[in-house]
Amino acid sequence: VTSAETLIEFAGRNCYESWPKEDGTFENKNISRVREGNDIYINNILKSGHGSVLEHCNVGFLLELSRVATHELVRHRAGTAYAQSSDRYIRCDDIPMYAPDIIKDNVDAYRVYQDAVLNIEKSIKELETIYDIDNIKDFDTKKILTSAFRRIAPTGKMCKMVFTANHRTLRHVIELRTSKHAEIEIRVVFDLIAKLVKERYPNIYQDMSCNEDGEWVFSNHKI
Repeated sequence: VTSAETLIEFAGRNCYESWPKEDGTFENKNISRVREGNDIYINNILKSGHGSVLEHCNVGFLLELSRVATHELVRHRAGTAYAQSSDRYIRCDDIPMYAPDIIKDNVDAYRVYQDAVLNIEKSIKELETIYDIDNIKDFDTKKILTSAFRRIAPTGKMCKMVFTANHRTLRHVIELRTSKHAEIEIRVVFDLIAKLVKERYPNIYQDMSCNEDGEWVFSNHKI
């Protein structure tokens, strides 16, 4: 049992003072018996919709994904925190890109895709040469130029983001973003996240399973 799952159980039991005493009675005199075992206790929390206690525990990820995906992800605000790399400060003359399978599986389309990215990289490097940015000493000037050059970078450019969410929110986001109707890159990311939390926090995600469409779904939806 992880510390997160222990804290969730503690928070839940605290609501009802369902602490057993040495003589077999309970702090709350209205209680005569309680559920034993963290997995059984959390299962009841999920079934009863007492999801607020899941908000006490956060989980964080370092993601590398495109701004196409980050623009969708940051729409989830409640119970989340984001820290994203800034292209105002970071040069983008090297543009890592995610290519969806529908592009990679078509040889002609993938060639056009790669050529487009290479041409943008070339243009940004030409702009850097024109301004001789490497030899500029003033950091503010470098920042202004770097921000100007990024305007021709594609939204598909990969960036790094630290993403933190409490478990109540994460359950919701996993279900939405692994749906077959979600954008393909964000589906890939949250499929990996779902697999990680299913392994790391089995009691919190005990009602989560993957269906034949690759969607992670929950037996208990609104907690």
